Amino acid sequence: MKRTKIITVIAMICCCVAASSINAATIPAGTTIAVTTHSLITSQDAVGSTFEARVAQNVSVRGNVVLQAGARAFGRVSSSRRNPRRSAPLGVELTSVSVNGRRVAVRTSSVEPHGPPQTARTARYGHTAGTTVVNPRTRLQFQLLQPVTL
Repeated sequence: MKRTKIITVIAMICCCVAASSINAATIPAGTTIAVTTHSLITSQDAVGSTFEARVAQNVSVRGNVVLQAGARAFGRVSSSRRNPRRSAPLGVELTSVSVNGRRVAVRTSSVEPHGPPQTARTARYGHTAGTTVVNPRTRLQFQLLQPVTL
């Protein structure tokens, strides 16, 4: 009787593991994830500041949609002009996406959003003097640097 219970418990655990691996999907490195920003981002934000976005289009692997358009995505400012001693163009990267109510960590390339048009000062010195602003609803594209298992 005791042996039958142990075998039943082991069989149930194996079934649960098998069912969870069927639903798991891996998005390969190099896949592009397009997002639409939900919050304002500027080159005056501190490095490490976070922002929210939404996945702009479905991400498919072998014909199966593994990341739905509209899923929440989260990112951070990777470089900015906030610190005058380490001034750099605005750079942002994704840090996680929300899948079925849970956050899954991602590692993406850093993107330098386009800012305002160049001025004469920009052309002469090779850098912008003003603040780069990324308004909500701006579309950005990131590439995965590592595979992600959802």
